[in-house]
Amino acid sequence: MGLRQQQGFKPFDKTRPLAQAIMKGWKKHSPADSLVLSTELELMGRLPVNERASPYNGAKGYLFFLQESLDGKLPGLREESSEPQPKDWDTVLETAVESGVIKDNSLSVGLTYEHPEKEILSVFRTSEVESQGYTLIEIDATAFKEGGVLMIDVWVGESKVSGSFDLFAADTTELVPDNALASVRDIPTNQREVIKYPFDRGGVFKLGARGSSSEKGNINGFLAKISVETPSAKNTEK
Repeated sequence: MGLRQQQGFKPFDKTRPLAQAIMKGWKKHSPADSLVLSTELELMGRLPVNERASPYNGAKGYLFFLQESLDGKLPGLREESSEPQPKDWDTVLETAVESGVIKDNSLSVGLTYEHPEKEILSVFRTSEVESQGYTLIEIDATAFKEGGVLMIDVWVGESKVSGSFDLFAADTTELVPDNALASVRDIPTNQREVIKYPFDRGGVFKLGARGSSSEKGNINGFLAKISVETPSAKNTEK
């Protein structure tokens, strides 16, 4: 800062009301934040760029964040309120599912050479029965006749439930972890893991997401970026 001032840099006036409102909304260690301020410069919502996981990821998720801000629900500011954060997060997820912003059934993606990557934003719940606890995503990769590597980059939301993800063949009838082609287990909240599964020819797969906790009915969100890497694609990049 001293060098910048020597070069003629004029410090920003931090005493101005707008500056004060923005500084109040900053989240510690966050590289960038989306802030919603009222015309009276009251902080109405905050969305740190590193926390754009469910239910706030993508265009619909960002619209949901803006709507919550206008509705006075203070998204991103709940840790400063009297309500515990996990309870608030669960409520947000339930509301997002009910409103249709995110869905937890009939999920599917179709991947092709022209569109080899898709994102799914949804939720998982815990259950006493493993096969009944899955949120299922159908992945259609039949276009890749010569095979490739199925890549599933999974981010788990901030609620208190960790998540486990199992990849199954389409014809698997008993959906239990032991029958999975590949898995990532017990991903902590606000963390990511990657499933990599090489396949010789195109086909259809099922991705099952479920809560790792034994407590029935808990909910958390997740974002899955699903893609296929092929030798031809790698050569094109080079």
